[in-house]
Amino acid sequence: MATSLFILLRERTFADALAIRLGKEPDMDVVAALHAASLPPRVNVGSEVDVVLLDADIADNAALRLCQELSRSSAPPHVILLSYSASPERIVRAISTGAAGWVCKDESLERLIEVVRGVARGETWLPPAQTGQVLRLLLNAYDRAAEPDVPVLSTLTDREREVLICLAEGTPRRDVAKRLHMSPNTVRTHLQKLMGKLDVHSAMEAVALTRAQLDDGLDTPPWPEPAGDAKIPAVSRHALSAG
Repeated sequence: MATSLFILLRERTFADALAIRLGKEPDMDVVAALHAASLPPRVNVGSEVDVVLLDADIADNAALRLCQELSRSSAPPHVILLSYSASPERIVRAISTGAAGWVCKDESLERLIEVVRGVARGETWLPPAQTGQVLRLLLNAYDRAAEPDVPVLSTLTDREREVLICLAEGTPRRDVAKRLHMSPNTVRTHLQKLMGKLDVHSAMEAVALTRAQLDDGLDTPPWPEPAGDAKIPAVSRHALSAG
């Protein structure tokens, strides 16, 4: 089944060109391509849209407000924000409103297509050079907001906890299923449920909530190592962006 796309950008030529090019992909279906320098009070995206490509440079932070509104709908689409900026602070704000991806407008079309496909699978995609700083900012924010003596993972089931710990340790999502002997769909289900329990919008936010406990020596259950000889780093940008 093709991924349905809704495009809303500032520049008309950019929106039209993107719609034509993405529409040529066999697994993508552009249902609307709009342009607007400012957003009206209400934007009707529709309930059948899978991915929204939204211009983060629209005036007055309107894109972030729309992203937050979409994330609260009964069947929220995955939102990718496009911008000329790659400010980690702006990316953190986008994540906190429910964005699943951030792509700089000067990145290649191939990169954008890759992000669209990854986000449609439920993944979080960020500019590689900014991922580490974004995670640090999220960690700092959650450290300041955390209630004392309240374990972050206490509301999760054992399997949800294992999935989250794997991601926080840097395991690429495609390897989590192998590591925990689950199907990819089961991993995705656990991830969606734990994000709901932790009241976050993305795997990146969930990882930030648990990194401090891992660094404090959180006891984790034993499991077999992923296939292959490559050692997975403690924090990897691929953990959240690889399917």
